[in-house]
Formats: sequence, structure tokens, C-alpha cells
Amino acid sequence: MRIVIGEGSCGIAAGAKKLHSALSQLGAEVGITGCIGMCYLEPIIDLYEGQDLKARLVRVQDKDAQRIVDAAKSGDLSGVEDLRISSDDESFLSKQTRIALRHCGIIDPESIDSYRAADGYKAIAKVRESMTPEEVIEEIKISGLAGRGGAGFPTWFKWNAARNSKGDEKYLICNADEGDPGAFMDRAVIESDPHSLLEGMLIAAYAIGAKRAFVYVRAEYPLAIIRLEKAIADATAAGIMGDCEIRIKAGAGAFVCGEETALIESLEGNRGMPRLKPPFPAEKGYIQKPSNINNVETFANVAWIILNGGKAFAAMGTENSKGTKVFALTGKIRRGGLVEIPMGLTLRDVIFDIGGGIRDGKKFKAVQMGGPSGGCIPESLLDTRIDYKELGATGAIMGSGGMVVMDDSTCMVNMARFFLDFTAKESCGKCVHCRIGTKRLHETLVRITEGKGKEGDVELLEELCRGIKDGALCGLGQTAPNPVLTTIRYFRDEYDAHIRQQQCPAKECVALRRFTIDPVKCRGCTMCARNCPVGAITGTVKNPHVIDQTKCIKCGACKATCKFGAIND
Repeated sequence: MRIVIGEGSCGIAAGAKKLHSALSQLGAEVGITGCIGMCYLEPIIDLYEGQDLKARLVRVQDKDAQRIVDAAKSGDLSGVEDLRISSDDESFLSKQTRIALRHCGIIDPESIDSYRAADGYKAIAKVRESMTPEEVIEEIKISGLAGRGGAGFPTWFKWNAARNSKGDEKYLICNADEGDPGAFMDRAVIESDPHSLLEGMLIAAYAIGAKRAFVYVRAEYPLAIIRLEKAIADATAAGIMGDCEIRIKAGAGAFVCGEETALIESLEGNRGMPRLKPPFPAEKGYIQKPSNINNVETFANVAWIILNGGKAFAAMGTENSKGTKVFALTGKIRRGGLVEIPMGLTLRDVIFDIGGGIRDGKKFKAVQMGGPSGGCIPESLLDTRIDYKELGATGAIMGSGGMVVMDDSTCMVNMARFFLDFTAKESCGKCVHCRIGTKRLHETLVRITEGKGKEGDVELLEELCRGIKDGALCGLGQTAPNPVLTTIRYFRDEYDAHIRQQQCPAKECVALRRFTIDPVKCRGCTMCARNCPVGAITGTVKNPHVIDQTKCIKCGACKATCKFGAIND
């Protein structure tokens, strides 16, 4: 049997490299693959007989190496039965429909032959041999593929606009500047299946008439860059690139560079700041030449559409949203990782059926969709379908695909503060509404979470949000108020509790916590006093203790060490 180990960033972080070394030292030949999406089960090893998967082993450790090698050599899997994936966890994949992730966790991302064996580069060959650029664009139009970077703009329209723009020099750009907290879809695709990105880009370049292309990827993705560089070199050596040259630009990690004109400015060597539109990039983009920008997931769908037909892609999804969408499930979820599902499934389907629900037996509270540009969707709207229009009606957005799941221990006011802290720091500062407005929003939210909120603060937040949305220059500023507006809309009671009762219902805001000792339950064991880092607890052995509120720093060490449940907060 062949031993294949998942070596995406999640697998490596969980110890896949050490495991690979341990297996190799025992004389085993070990192949690699990327992330299959079950990040919560890493490190993962697949045992193949020919092309047939015989066993998937999960949460494997170095100490398991010898018995895995023995099982692979003998074909007897009884010795690794305890490592095999459960049927419950297998359903994580079986309930998905994979197109953008079709090769992730299956092929060797560092082998062009492995990609070709999975029908790789057949689509670009078909395009060059038998399709005109107009026919390619029409096939994408039939598919209904919308930009997967967040805006959901029709892909064919952007391609067509760039093709029809006058100019003898045109450029294609891939936006791989994935900046949303909790999002890692693009990184996983590049690490696990870089050739699918290249093939999609080559098809797009052919369609719009571009001879040069760029992949703008954040420098925080070193493994993705290494594998993409190798894929470009291998495809060039194999003569697949044709007359198109693709280069990599490592960005400095500015969130605003997810906006296409700010990305172009950075690509040109300038500070990443958005341009006024119009003109749009299709008219004047990179170095003022007609340009087209799509994100990684968008390009990853293109080859499949060309091979299988636009109608096959359009048959999945809803009237407003065609095909599939990749999501990164993170937060308080049992099964964290990558999920690709047909549009039209509900949030409940993804979070509870595929994701397994909330971990540690806690209660679902909300899901943040679309990162800092999105909004918090409450439990009452869990049956909302995953559709651009329906999600937009909740006040959230599809975004690039981040799904941050929260349980009842999450303070929604503090969650809004977290995202505004992020957007205020990431603002490029070009327009006043975003530069100053997000800062004022953040300051107000900080006051509320510190117990210094006052009547009228919620109304002030709403007024600021409206002003920022109306006046900001680009999408970063225009969508920055979404986390605030949705938390006010669905969790107004938590804002009121912070302001009027000086209480945090979730008990997450440290400044609003007040630890006290119940004299009836206290046994006088002295554990709390001995573990208090500032000596705020006094009392004698076998007698109730007390906490000096003027000294207490609200760290919670006393509650964590009390065995009798005598500490209240």
C-alpha cells in the first residue's frame, strides 16, 4: 500500500512533517497531498492500493509510525483500526459537492503528472483547439459563475468587458490576498491544487486576450507561494503556458488590498489605496491598461466548467446563485475546516449537519459571515439559504466564504469591537469617513465593553454607521459598519445590558465582571487565595473568604481553582 500524508498548512501545524520524517526513517516511501478540508482531524494519512483508498487514518502521531508501516507492507489494517476515521466524520465529506476543491487532499500538489492524471490541463487544450474567446466567455455566462471573492459579480461580464476594451496590451490578475479573519479557502486551494488555479487563469487570459498575468498572494502564505512557483515552472517546462506569462507578487498583508484597485496600486509598487471608479479596471487597470481581476476560488471553477459545460454548473444552486461555494468553518464548531456545498443549502445544514454543531455541549448563538465586511446572523435565521440575495437580506454578505461560529459564551458587543478594531487598523486612510469613522466606532464600542457606555451610544453608533457606509470610498469602509449594525439589529438587549445594567450577559467583557465568594459554599480551603496573582482574596482556613474588589484584576484564576463552586461572577 502507498502511504500519503496531508501536508497543507493545517497538517504541518499539527505535526505532519515530523510524522513524515518518522515514517521515512522506517524505510517507508511517503507521498504527499494537500488539505482535504478536515482540518480538525489532522494529521491525516491515506493508505492506497493502486488508486483505491483503503483506509484514512486521523489524528496520527509519531508513535503510530511503526504500525502504519507494518500495515502498509502487510496489507493487514487490523493494527491501525483505532486510527481509522469514524463514519460520523466521513459524513463531513460525503455531504459536500466539490468542484473548486475537487483535487484538494487527493492529488500531489507538487506533481504536474498527478494533476494531469486527474484530467488536468485538458480544459485549456480544449479551449485552444476548438473554442473561440467569445465561446469561452459564453460558456462562463451559461454557468452563472459569479465572483467568489465577495461581491458576487458575474464573471463573464468582467471577462467580456476586458476583452472588448481597446488596447493591444491586457493583463489578468488573480486576487489571492485573503485577509478576512477566519478565512483560509484560497490558501488551501493554492497549497493543495495550484495547477487548477493556473489552468483557470490560462483560460481566462485566452478569453480576454492577455499575455501577462499576476497572482497577488499575501506573503504570510509561504507554502502556497512555494508550491505555486513550482507549478508555474513545471507548466512552463511542459509547454502548457503557451504565450502567457504568469508571475507571483507577494503582498505585504494589507486587508485593503483585497479591493481590486488597491491591489493594482500595490502591484504597481505603490501604497495599496483604492482608486476612484470609474474608470474600472477593465478599462484602465494595471499600468492603465485593460485588466481583469478574479479571486482564486473563481479561477478554480473554470476548468471544470469548460470540461463539463456551463449548464452542469448552473444546474447546482439557486436562481440567484449558481454552482457551489467554499466556506471556511471556524470558531466554536465541532468540525472545523473547509466545506464546499451547492448554493441553496441553509446555514443550519452547513453548521449542524456538516459541521457537527457546537462543541463542548454549548448553545449556538450566531455566525459571522463575510468577515469584517459581513455581519452576525442569529439562531432565529439559521434556516436562511446560502444565496447572495437571501444572505444580503440579513445584513450579512456571502463574502469570500468565512464562517465564524459563536456559542453562548461570546459577547456580541465585544465581537463587534473586535472587527472594528481590525478594520480601523486596516483602513488605508485615504477617505475621512473610513479613516476617522471606523476609529470613532471602535472607541465607542470600547467604552461600552469597559462599562463606560451611556444612553444614546447605540443611536450614535447607528448614525456613524450610516455616515461611513454613504461616504467611504471603497468596499472596506462601506462594509465596515456591518458587524455593528447586525449586532445592534439582532442583539440589542446585550448593548442595553452593557450600558444600563453595567453587565455583560456572556461574561466575556473583563471590565464588567465582578467576582464574589458565596460564604455558604466556601469551605475555607485557601486555594483561591493562594492562586490569586494580586493577593485580593483574604480569609482563614476553614472560614469563608472574601475578595477585595479594589485589588481584583478580574482574571478568573479564583473561579478556575475553586472546587466547590463558591466563586460567582
